[in-house]
Amino acid sequence: MARDDNQLGSFLRSRREKVDPASAGVVDSTRRRVKGLRREELALLAGLSPSYYTRIEQGRDRNPSPEILNALAKVLRLDDTERAHLWSLAMPAPAPADHHALPAPTVRPGVLQLLRRWSDLPAFVVSPRRDVLAGTALAARINPAWGPGHNLIEFTFLDPRAPAIYPDWQEITQQAVAGLRITATARRCELDDFVAGMRERSETFRALWDSHDVYERVTGDKQLRVDGVGVLRLSFETFALTGPEGHILYVYYPPPGTDHDRMLRSLA
Repeated sequence: MARDDNQLGSFLRSRREKVDPASAGVVDSTRRRVKGLRREELALLAGLSPSYYTRIEQGRDRNPSPEILNALAKVLRLDDTERAHLWSLAMPAPAPADHHALPAPTVRPGVLQLLRRWSDLPAFVVSPRRDVLAGTALAARINPAWGPGHNLIEFTFLDPRAPAIYPDWQEITQQAVAGLRITATARRCELDDFVAGMRERSETFRALWDSHDVYERVTGDKQLRVDGVGVLRLSFETFALTGPEGHILYVYYPPPGTDHDRMLRSLA
């Protein structure tokens, strides 16, 4: 499946289509046939000529100035995550000189030692592609996707067990794809083939990917249905492990003194 070589334009178009014209101050007595703002309306609200903005959205100008990016972000009402994503699309990091010299997907020995000591917590390390590289035994007991050798994205969209394990499956799919898009923007050489493959294998993934939503998931809560236990609610924190590998450490924990805390202790 063809890749999107104009991600900046596609993202701007997706955000433009989400803006309510009336709330943006556009007065239009005609019957609208497009969602959100028209190109020329966004351009004028941002102080740009319609022809220049069209060049940006069509991919004929891929490096607009910071002033233009800020003006577009203001009109489009981008949140902090969307604004950062816009900048990363317009000013991408250089790709490695050697595509084959990417870091091997191995976890540092010190991190593995920590995981062995955390026998009472579900914790695991993932690669930028969301491959689970290492984890505690408790993590795999709670959710099979959290065991080494699994991929969080593939499990969520392709494994028939996922909707049963995740009571909030639909919300999780949206967040998973929106988070992957941020990573894919920064590490395209690692993720382009994976994303293209997932778009072919899952219609749900493809629809969510094409929505161009972005989401930076650093902390939060998750519900999981565990065999023999019931629905377990856990909070989580994420930690970026310093180094070129781009590994992320997920650590889950229950609210102290709750039934979920007692359930987790029983599982451990």
